[in-house]
Amino acid sequence: MGSSQARVRGLAARAGGWSARHRWAAVGIWVLFVVLAMGLGSAAGRVDVDESDQLKGETHTAAQIIKDAGIDEPASETVLIQAKDGRLTATDAEFRSAVDAVVKAVDGTGAVTDVTSPYTTRTISKDGRSALVQFDMRGDADTAGDRVEPVLKAVEGVQTEHAGTLRIEEIGGASMMKTFKDAFGDDFKKAEYSAVPVALGILLIAFGALVAALLPVALAITAIMATMGLMGLVSHVQPMSDTANSVMLLVGMAVGVDYCLFYLRREREERAAGRDARTALRIAAATSGRAIVVSGVTVCVAMAGMLFTGLATFEGMGLASLMVVAVAMVGSVTVLPALLSLLGERVEKGRIPFLGRRRRRTGGESRFWSAVLKGVLARPLVSVVVALGALLAVAAPALGMKTQQLTLDQEFGDSLPIVQTYNRVNDAFPGGSEPAEVVVRAKDIDAPEVKAALADFRDRAISSGASRGPVDIKVHEKQNVAFVYVPLVGGSDQDKAGASLEKLRDEVRPATLGKVAGVQAPITGQVAGSHDFNDQLVGSVVPVFAFVVVFAFVLMLLSFRSLTVAITSILLNLLSVGAAYGILVAVFQHGWGASLVGAEGVGAIITWLPLFLFVILFGLSMDYHVFVVSRIREARLRGRSTKDAIAHGVVTTAGVVTSAAVIMVAVFAIFGTLSMQSMKQMGVGLAAAVLIDATVIRGVLLPAVMALLGERNWYLPKWLHRLPDLTHDEAPEAIAAEPARGEEEPLRV
Repeated sequence: MGSSQARVRGLAARAGGWSARHRWAAVGIWVLFVVLAMGLGSAAGRVDVDESDQLKGETHTAAQIIKDAGIDEPASETVLIQAKDGRLTATDAEFRSAVDAVVKAVDGTGAVTDVTSPYTTRTISKDGRSALVQFDMRGDADTAGDRVEPVLKAVEGVQTEHAGTLRIEEIGGASMMKTFKDAFGDDFKKAEYSAVPVALGILLIAFGALVAALLPVALAITAIMATMGLMGLVSHVQPMSDTANSVMLLVGMAVGVDYCLFYLRREREERAAGRDARTALRIAAATSGRAIVVSGVTVCVAMAGMLFTGLATFEGMGLASLMVVAVAMVGSVTVLPALLSLLGERVEKGRIPFLGRRRRRTGGESRFWSAVLKGVLARPLVSVVVALGALLAVAAPALGMKTQQLTLDQEFGDSLPIVQTYNRVNDAFPGGSEPAEVVVRAKDIDAPEVKAALADFRDRAISSGASRGPVDIKVHEKQNVAFVYVPLVGGSDQDKAGASLEKLRDEVRPATLGKVAGVQAPITGQVAGSHDFNDQLVGSVVPVFAFVVVFAFVLMLLSFRSLTVAITSILLNLLSVGAAYGILVAVFQHGWGASLVGAEGVGAIITWLPLFLFVILFGLSMDYHVFVVSRIREARLRGRSTKDAIAHGVVTTAGVVTSAAVIMVAVFAIFGTLSMQSMKQMGVGLAAAVLIDATVIRGVLLPAVMALLGERNWYLPKWLHRLPDLTHDEAPEAIAAEPARGEEEPLRV
């Protein structure tokens, strides 16, 4: 195990010592770093993920052809004119009058172009009760939502005139953009802004003092601000996105507060034990500081796993998360000791009397977890069987997980009128609201053989059963590019629409466009994008999984010099991830308790979430694990038996782990209240996993397993003794006995 009297010169201890001795310099350097990062990032600007870089495969090829050709695809809009009863059809005078009125009204706004009548484009349903007027918005498609309101009002005016007999509704990229911005645009901001007061409130309860509660929040916020600046700089190499920004904020708030919480709690505990402020700070730096460094590096490695997906959005999220964890870790072991040294006893200012008295009475130990631990350690085998059985039962539904890109009605339910319009369009014209788009590039798009192939493709797309039509072709002669829009049979049913897509790609295209030399014809669109995304994501699961697990195992092995601890760390983390998967499937796919979170009728898990959750949870779970096991190991090094060390380590860390978990659960749960099902799934999955991890796994399963293993917890085969020693064994008594200054000793990393 090594000597408990070894002088400690680890990185965290030396960093904390230097910062405490050079308080103003440490604070000044941190403030300068944050200001410089923000200033440089603002000056550089953020480069967002380009559509052509989002995916590989055909979707990427199609986007690249459009980009190279310099074609700006407009935002397309559709107006559904539908008889409310069976008496009226598209051939009737009133129906025709309504169609003409819609064409005239939208054209008269001056905001649209290429308005087409269903009588010329054949966009009339088979039963004759529904027809589509189609047009494009003028200007940039990305900002079309800001210009669509006059068009929507024009359509509403026609609807008012025919309210009794016809349903006249608009849907399209621009109208959906505006609707979602109006309905949910402030959702994310509210969630992000409410995370700070929620975390502060919980910290007030945890510390019982205003100043102590403000420190973690302040450091987390400054770490997030610095990372936002760094994201601007890094985005010129790895493009970022709004999603990466939201994930960075979530992770930054969680780990930033957690790391400071660990550090502050230990410093407080040592002062409560009678140490002077300087000694307490040095002990906190060497013990909790080291745990923060080990945890931070492990979390960074886990986040780096997202870089192996090859998906630009994931790579941006991974890099942003990695940076904020690294910045929060550095801040926690440098500027926090400096601030604590500056504040001294003033860190207890703004006391909440009742909470302060309660903490002094309990001596920093949790009476609840003391009682739980007593039972767990008395019957460790029973505890393992019960806890493991319960977690496996919770994880079991994950075996039937179904992942897909959520359709509009799955993502938002029927709460918005535009979702009902989407469903009506899909019922009348299957696939019409989200057609497949074939991007055809040829040396000469007007060549007879190319024209013949396009016509043949249109006919075979319908005769093959992949589409019921109408298939629309738009030719850009100048760029030698043509767009073919194919409504897929299956509509909003992703499985059926996927089968139609495969028929187009594997049968129709090779027999038509594929026979013309020099012609490229990648097929894109919503269904194709989902299909290509799934394929790429599935292909990246194994390398991401292997990278995260192997590197986390190696880091735990080097940090604790125990093969047993490294193996149990990985297995327990995988168990918490599996339990989170099980809860997601049970709630969102099977609908068990779905009404409690507003998730009725979703029926699937969004494609990107399982891999995202694995990486995030594997990293965040290490926070608690490293902190608890470090405390157990420290107690063992001080001469306690393994069983006593387990009890001491878990009970003394239970309060801080519970506080940290409550903050994470609260922040993640905020996202579980959003209207978008994808965000709701992310919030519920993260919150449930952290809750399980901090209670069942760290409070029951970990101590029970370690109690069963006994001295085998510290087993390291002789052939592994040559591995680098990154343990830097800490003993508070030894640290307290050292002189306050130890600069003459070389730095060990």
